[in-house]
Formats: sequence, C-alpha cells, structure tokens
Amino acid sequence: MPKAGVIYNDVKPIAQKVAIDIKETLTNKGWDVYVATGVGGILGYSTPQSPVCHTPIDGLIPPGFDEQMKFVVVLGGDGTVLAASRQVAPCGIPILAVNTGHMGFLTEGYLNQLPQALEKAIAGDYEIEERAMLAVQVFRKDRVLWEALCLNEMVLHREPLTSMCHFEIAIGGHAAVDIAADGVMISTPTGSTGYCLSAGGPVVTPNVPVLQLIPLCPHSLASRALIFADTEPVNIYPVNTSRLVMVVDGNGGCYVLPEDRVYMERSQYTTKFIRLQSPEFFRILREKLGWGLPHIAKPNSVELP
Repeated sequence: MPKAGVIYNDVKPIAQKVAIDIKETLTNKGWDVYVATGVGGILGYSTPQSPVCHTPIDGLIPPGFDEQMKFVVVLGGDGTVLAASRQVAPCGIPILAVNTGHMGFLTEGYLNQLPQALEKAIAGDYEIEERAMLAVQVFRKDRVLWEALCLNEMVLHREPLTSMCHFEIAIGGHAAVDIAADGVMISTPTGSTGYCLSAGGPVVTPNVPVLQLIPLCPHSLASRALIFADTEPVNIYPVNTSRLVMVVDGNGGCYVLPEDRVYMERSQYTTKFIRLQSPEFFRILREKLGWGLPHIAKPNSVELP
C-alpha cells in the first residue's frame, strides 16, 4: 500500500478542511495517509535558565512519517513550509507545497490547482528540486545546547535589536574577522529571497552551492555581505558581555551567552520540493517580487531636459 502524508497550518480553517479532504481522497485510492500539523516543526526558545537541546534535528519527525512515504502535501504559507521542511527532511520525503497563506514564495501552487497537482503527485509525474539546508548548533565548550535544521537563515542579535554587537567569525580555515553590527545573518540560497533580501543581500539562485554572511546595520563602511562556498563551516563567537538571541527561520531559537559558540555547516539533509513543471526561478522572482518587470514609460506630459 503506497504511503503519503499531509502537514497543514492548524491556524487556518481552510487548511484543516483541505487536509481532511486530501486524506479521504487518497484513502479511497488505496493510500495509507498520515496527517500532522506544522506546529511540530516550529522551533521553541530555550532560556538562560534552561539551555537544553530540546529540539534535536531528528526529533521533529511526525509519527508515521518515514522514508517509505512517496510525498507529503503541505498546506499553508512559507512559514508552514519552513516548519514542514524540518519535519520531513531527515526522511527525504518530497514536499508538494500548496499555498493557503500570503506570499507563498516556496509553494508550488494554489488551492484551485490542488486536484490536478494531486493527480500528478499520485502518478509520479513531477520533478524534484533539492534545496540546501544548514545544521545550526549552539555549543558551550563541547556540549550541544541547542540545534536545528535551517532552510532560510540564522540570525544572531542582541535584545533589543537596535544595540551594537561584536562578533568574531571564522569561516572554514580562513582567518577570523571582527564585525560590529546590530547582528549577523548566515543565509542559504533559499533564504536569499527572505530576510536576507530585506537586509540588502543579493538574490542567489537555488542551485548555487554558496552561503551568505550579512552584517545587519554594520558600524563600518568596510562590512559588507560576503558570499562563500557552502563546503566551509562557520563558527561565530560573541564578543559581548551580555547575552544574544539566535533566531532560525524566523520562528525559534535560543539565547547565546558570551561563553557560547554558534556552529553552522551545510546539512547532510536537503529539502526536496515537488515541481509540477520545470523549476524556473526567474519566473517565481517575477511573479512574487516583481523582479525584471519592464520599465514603465514616462507620461508624455513630462518634459525631459
């Protein structure tokens, strides 16, 4: 019996209703279907009083989800997709993301396209697009306090955000650099169209094997975004007397104390997206962000010098 999964945003009634409908449809076709909410992939916050590793990377897999699943339908916006990616990436399950949110940059289609999309998924008529992920860990000496998979970005800053921080950052075997800024961000190519874009970083196509280091509001004309190979791990050492806050994919993280170290490397896991047509990143940029649209002609009434 073939096996599939559904992950939905339980805050949205329409997503919950569609999840029930999908389970009924697939069950009637002889599929074994497991349903979970995206809440299980949302990262919690540790505190200075309890900095335990409460979100192990392989501990977010929903019950019944495993390598035998042919695909999982994700119903929600980009936040739900990010959460679901952490839930299923360790099992290598392909994601068919259906937008019930707002931007839906990571989704493949909309609810009105779901019946056709589901038929193609059942028939295996699709391509797989793999997106690189980061494994993020917080160390205190040799002990792992906290860890998570990251599809978009990791951000490290002080509370409140508008306070100067100092960081010593070592990329691979290169000499460490000192950065003074409101915070720092390490982004994947997928994350380059998220917070990284708002922070002034370049857009990177998903198939380029690089990471980005983005200083947030740096206190130096020389501190600019840096792109480097994703084969090189990153160590960040806070050079502060007060604690910092680390946020992963915009929804969870932990406190980082002066004696801690944040370590990142490209994960062995990837997020696998089902694409019902050949992936075309520039088309998505155009549709979602308006990139590359033709210039609007000036009105005839405007007199040019």
